[in-house]
Amino acid sequence: MANKRTISWNAAMRDLRNDRMRRAGVREERLRATAGLRSSSTLSSWRGRSGRRYIVGVHPLNEAELLDVTDAVILAVRRDRDGTGTVIDAAMAASEPAEHTRMRWLAKVQELGATELHIHRLAATDEDRRAIFEDLREDETQAS
Repeated sequence: MANKRTISWNAAMRDLRNDRMRRAGVREERLRATAGLRSSSTLSSWRGRSGRRYIVGVHPLNEAELLDVTDAVILAVRRDRDGTGTVIDAAMAASEPAEHTRMRWLAKVQELGATELHIHRLAATDEDRRAIFEDLREDETQAS
């Protein structure tokens, strides 16, 4: 009698994928479809803690960009020398911008080393934006 254990290929791949997602946390994943384009730096994606992927527009970290954003999830990102992006903080942009609050947040993330704004505009409702915000926020990141 042989002691063989058989495991489903699908189950093994699912377990491997789930394990990798739990360990990796929130991370940027460049879009392969835009790799050869000159403007590829204007789009990127982030993988949330849940494993879901969110497409973002990449913008300069400045006042004008921040004040123009409505109904979106905003990530303040620091780009390292090797090109790796790290979320410094996350915020939800309402339909009516609160200028004073946004300027305070901008000063805070600049002080923490953020160099870019990554903006996700594809969520239709406040509830969807809240779920995405929570998924993309690192545990140590505070709500803004």
